Amino acid sequence: MDIENDKNADNAPQWFAMRDLKRPNATVRAYQQLANDGFEVFTPLKWELKTSRGKRIRRQIPYVFDLLFVRSTRAALDPKVKETSTLQYRFVKGSKATPMVVRDTDMERFIKAATASDDAKYYLPDEIAPEMYGKAIKIVGGPLDNIDGHLLSVKGLRKKRLIVSLPGFFSVAVEVNPEYIRFI
Repeated sequence: MDIENDKNADNAPQWFAMRDLKRPNATVRAYQQLANDGFEVFTPLKWELKTSRGKRIRRQIPYVFDLLFVRSTRAALDPKVKETSTLQYRFVKGSKATPMVVRDTDMERFIKAATASDDAKYYLPDEIAPEMYGKAIKIVGGPLDNIDGHLLSVKGLRKKRLIVSLPGFFSVAVEVNPEYIRFI
């Protein structure tokens, strides 16, 4: 897992991996509450079609209900974690004191790819087989300019899709225009 351990965590803003322990049907999720409180928050969202009172409603829901990323300082985030019983840090495996922190560059790359289109497809680490990772590419131009990753290699897939991974968490595959693809 590509996790940063910074001794200046209290001073510099970082992307903290957090747990939201609210029920999936809660009216206000932690990512919404933190965004309303002025924190920079990212949680991968997917579209869901739900029937409510006989009407079909399309809405966005978190891909992983208990996972969100918050960019903040530890000093600013700690009081919010203490006052919200359903919000917790995710800790580095084997440590109960070191919160997981994702590098800014990895997070920015992932957010740019995940928000580039409405048809982003997310994969958990065990859902992508090594043979699904095609050639290494870099996107030159368009909304994904300067993003690197791999082509998704799936039999029968006609569209070109870029896979961008957030190590240890999941990957996102988004459609890319072939004219922007440069092989590395």
